[in-house]
Amino acid sequence: MKKLELKFLNEEGKTVTYSLEKPVEPADPAAIKAAMDEIISQNAFTSSGGDVVSIKEARIVERTVEEIELD
Repeated sequence: MKKLELKFLNEEGKTVTYSLEKPVEPADPAAIKAAMDEIISQNAFTSSGGDVVSIKEARIVERTVEEIELD
């Protein structure tokens, strides 16, 4: 399963991550940056360390899970 992770820094300088499942691919860096800028300007999210104040990074993460049969 793939997720788009949006990583911000909050007022304490700590990383705050928001994950979105099933991202559109290929990723559009300009659209992602514009959305992240809008999140900051609208003060849409807050965290235990205060408001998010700057962009740290965005990335698509894929996690593979393999079940192990235990007889």
